[in-house]
Amino acid sequence: MNSIASALYAALKTLLHPKMLAMMLWPMLLAMLVWMGAAWIYWSSWIGSLTGMLHSPPLEQYLAYGFIAAASHYLIGTVVILLLLPAIYVTALLITAVFAMPMMLDHVASRHYPELERLHGGSVMGSVWNAALATFIYLLGWLLCLPLILFTPLAAVLPILLMAYLNQRLFRYDALAEHASPAEFDTIMERATPRLYGLGALLSLLHLVPLLNLFAPVYAGLAFTHLCLAELKNLREEPFQLA
Repeated sequence: MNSIASALYAALKTLLHPKMLAMMLWPMLLAMLVWMGAAWIYWSSWIGSLTGMLHSPPLEQYLAYGFIAAASHYLIGTVVILLLLPAIYVTALLITAVFAMPMMLDHVASRHYPELERLHGGSVMGSVWNAALATFIYLLGWLLCLPLILFTPLAAVLPILLMAYLNQRLFRYDALAEHASPAEFDTIMERATPRLYGLGALLSLLHLVPLLNLFAPVYAGLAFTHLCLAELKNLREEPFQLA
């Protein structure tokens, strides 16, 4: 827990640097513009598609009774919004990981971990594959869990768990790709997974808070960079290091 708190505190201090402040808002704002434009163009189509799905025989019979029948019209719009919110945040995270993470990594590494040798265990293609796989699994999980999010008390828990997965899976590779060897990366994944998920869960709460969620993607990238590089530094300082 101390390493998570240290990473969050270090990321907050780093976020206040002019270079980081300059990139703080644009990933989220760009993602919002992209999806607001898409909603402006395709809203009617999305509503029509979901209406057709809800009127399929099994669901139509279920929706024909009581409160569910009265609320089904509003439910369709709610489902679209519930799908748009993670889409916006995921897009902002991807923009941060692809375009902002290299600058953030160099900034953090040069100022806080200048002694770490860069072994270049990762690659650009590895980063692209990691981002694509993480996003696919997250969106698949969101779609599978959507009925539980809509109709059960798990609505308070499942989005946080899904976002915790996405945060740690998306940023851990880029945070270590420049410095860690493949063996070091595997070792850190083995022993730091609880801390990575814990940090991801705490950061997932930020995207639920208005205004704070505007800079959450950049802050998350910085926090995972600090945590992962600290884990790598501790690993290399142990008596028996991995090649």
